[in-house]
Amino acid sequence: MASENTTEIFAGGAVLAIAIAFLVYAAGATGLTQTTGGGYDLHASFRSIEGISPGADVKLAGVKVGRITSITLDPKTYRADTTIQMNKGIVLPTDSAILISQDGLLGGSYVEIVPGGSLDNLKPGGEITDTQGSVSLISLLMKFVGGDSSGSSSGGAKAGAGSDDPASLGGGSVGGSDGTASGGASK
Repeated sequence: MASENTTEIFAGGAVLAIAIAFLVYAAGATGLTQTTGGGYDLHASFRSIEGISPGADVKLAGVKVGRITSITLDPKTYRADTTIQMNKGIVLPTDSAILISQDGLLGGSYVEIVPGGSLDNLKPGGEITDTQGSVSLISLLMKFVGGDSSGSSSGGAKAGAGSDDPASLGGGSVGGSDGTASGGASK
């Protein structure tokens, strides 16, 4: 009886240790354990930030260099103001651009920084002014599938439509180099 209790205690302890290890890993993977003292904040204002929420990754050349810490709506400009926490040691030129990108066709959205060429760097609390908001995939597909109603129709008959001329309907063929129709009456 005592050996069964000891085995159950060890099994329960192992399960508890695995559960704690998983929680620590999950907290680290989601960014819950990151402190705010390790970097500096930058700001950016987007027309549309669809698909991005606080905690979203900020990448530079495909490498995570920060995260979005807050998103608010500016009631005067109707733009999404974001605060970006950059990792310590990452400096950006003042003419850098920031845009919303996607991981493939069905992938999630993230924020991408494209560094500029300026010799001056953004200071903590600075603002990235060159922004590009998210592009709605649904809107693009609707434009592609639905077509543009203003330019898709010529407004008149297309070549050969409504014409009795057999050549314009593809029923006749042009014969010789002089442009006479083949199969017609000969002189």
